[in-house]
Amino acid sequence: MTVRRRLSSRPFKAAVAALCTAVVAPLLAGCGTLAEGADSESITVMTWAPEGTKATNMPGMPAMAKAYARWVNDSGGINGRKLRIVTCNERNDAIQAARCAQRAKEEEAVAVVGSYSQHGRSFISPLEVAGIPYIGGYGLTQEEFESPYSYPVNGGQAALLVGNGRQLASVCRRVSLVRPDTIAGDELPELLDTGLRAGKRGSAHDVRAPEDAGDYTRQARGALEGVGAASSLGTLADGAELDGSCVTAALGNRTGTFFDSFRRVQEDHPKVRIASILGSVRQSLVDSTGGGNSALEGTYATGWYPAADDPRWGPMNQVISKYAFDDNRIDPADPGSQTTWIAYTVLRSVLESLHGKKITSSTVRKALDHGHAAGTGGLTPTLRWGYDDMLNVPNYPRIVNADVTYQVVRDGRLVAVRKDFVNMGRTMERYHPTG
Repeated sequence: MTVRRRLSSRPFKAAVAALCTAVVAPLLAGCGTLAEGADSESITVMTWAPEGTKATNMPGMPAMAKAYARWVNDSGGINGRKLRIVTCNERNDAIQAARCAQRAKEEEAVAVVGSYSQHGRSFISPLEVAGIPYIGGYGLTQEEFESPYSYPVNGGQAALLVGNGRQLASVCRRVSLVRPDTIAGDELPELLDTGLRAGKRGSAHDVRAPEDAGDYTRQARGALEGVGAASSLGTLADGAELDGSCVTAALGNRTGTFFDSFRRVQEDHPKVRIASILGSVRQSLVDSTGGGNSALEGTYATGWYPAADDPRWGPMNQVISKYAFDDNRIDPADPGSQTTWIAYTVLRSVLESLHGKKITSSTVRKALDHGHAAGTGGLTPTLRWGYDDMLNVPNYPRIVNADVTYQVVRDGRLVAVRKDFVNMGRTMERYHPTG
């Protein structure tokens, strides 16, 4: 006998418990129970991310989800109902990503929130079949910006790369891009070029790289060759000619490994500047490479949200301090943790708007589709996913937030270059994918 949560009630559960205790031990295994931590009054949500893999890991995202739930539940829950978080290790694996999506259905999750995966093709279809909305994915895949069941809180990799190109166009005459040799990585060069072209610059030199390598010396040399620092024969360019040459990398957790290799081959080319996108360059990476004496000093970076020292992050930092003070998986400066915080802020807003109504994946999705407006405390513009809120970006029709921030490593800290957001909407609408 299997007890499904949607049919459970306290009297019914009591009856089941009495029945189970009455039968002989061999039959006990057949008595179904509610998942740990669940009851008829809880709202189940899932968060997934890769952990313990050789490529990009995002353990701070499920950890942030748990901390958020502890805070909400300690504050009375959602209209008196507890928030129950189920996490899943996506493992950077397409099959496992699909299994996580299937588990969301089995757990009767009303949404998947604040999650990370580069395998959009694997997880979106199962979620669509189950009718489960995907709120605030990290923004790695095109599927996250195409599916009507997806509600992105940022402009994803697309906005970061277009924004990075626009930022670098103001200071770089030549650019090399080092990016993963993956399906998701294949979209990045044209996106960066869209931003470069908007700033009257030519296309970047594209350098493919394995996302799980331990050394990137070959790719570092290729990047230098791409900006004219050296030819394939080893001929060095004149130092003065390298003014305005930049190398930007978007390799996730492996970006630090790339910069280690790059520094070794860059010694004869000190005028070549480096850049990246937030998530690839993090404050923790700057700290681990020397802080104020880091070789990353002066690095340009493009992010989705305000710099980590912005007071708008105060509520999140207070929650981390009180409800996850001993959890070193959560880095408050990491855009993964930040995205999860923002996504759960959206979820809470939606759930509270359903006060007195039945909360299911369907009612959550209908509220979002009918123009529910979610504020995020200034960390993003007010977010809505109505038809009129979508931008006209080829291949990315679900983007509603095209804002980015420009940052730079200064005195060992990632700080804002300018206070306000920079909107990439019009520039992104010029994006014309090839192939």
